[in-house]
Amino acid sequence: MTTINAKDYDYIDLNNKIRKSEKVCELNNCLGQRFISAGLKNKIITINGTPGNALGAYLNGAEITVNGNAQDAVGDTMNDGKIVIYGNIGDAAGYAMRGGSIYVKGNAGYRAGIHMKEYKEKIPAIVIGGKAGSFLGEYQAGGIIIVLGLENSDEIVGNFPCTGMHGGKMLLRSDCKNVRFPENLSVKAATDKDMEEFDKYISEFCRLFGADKEKIMNSAFTIITPDTKNPYKQMYVMN
Repeated sequence: MTTINAKDYDYIDLNNKIRKSEKVCELNNCLGQRFISAGLKNKIITINGTPGNALGAYLNGAEITVNGNAQDAVGDTMNDGKIVIYGNIGDAAGYAMRGGSIYVKGNAGYRAGIHMKEYKEKIPAIVIGGKAGSFLGEYQAGGIIIVLGLENSDEIVGNFPCTGMHGGKMLLRSDCKNVRFPENLSVKAATDKDMEEFDKYISEFCRLFGADKEKIMNSAFTIITPDTKNPYKQMYVMN
């Protein structure tokens, strides 16, 4: 294993150091360095501290664990791999994400899952243990977003969730009676059959963070999917 004291490097030198490291790498005293592990595969990286924007951007198979918070654009356009955050994350997590998974113990900022997409067996997933900010799943075209609201399921998501959603699925651990969704969506209580698809993600969240799966599952869940493949059609046609 390679151990790197990140405080000795700016983001360019730090990323060069990571690329030249052994497969297993630990960063200590990380503080705001951007683009950590961008595009990497075949690496297992543990970060102690707070990485900067675009952690794991274009990630292509590496595994990243952050023992703390992370800033904006975690997993930007990631293709494969896994990112685990033992704190909170900033805005736009999983932007244009097309593969792999992101697990967050705490809360997420605005626009998590914006422009997520999927292709055949490549289905990206974001699991958030706390709450998510406004515009969750904006323009979502594929993939899975799960928000568990473990601190307060009544305030599980901010304003304008699923705006422009035209693919994928979202699961919220709430009855969502106080959540306003746009039109052109199917919003319904999740059945036991629905929950089978999400079980592996919730199980992995509980394994990673020591959460009580039985307690989590003994709750109301709402599943949101688009009911049209073209939510903008009426904006551009006359009839």
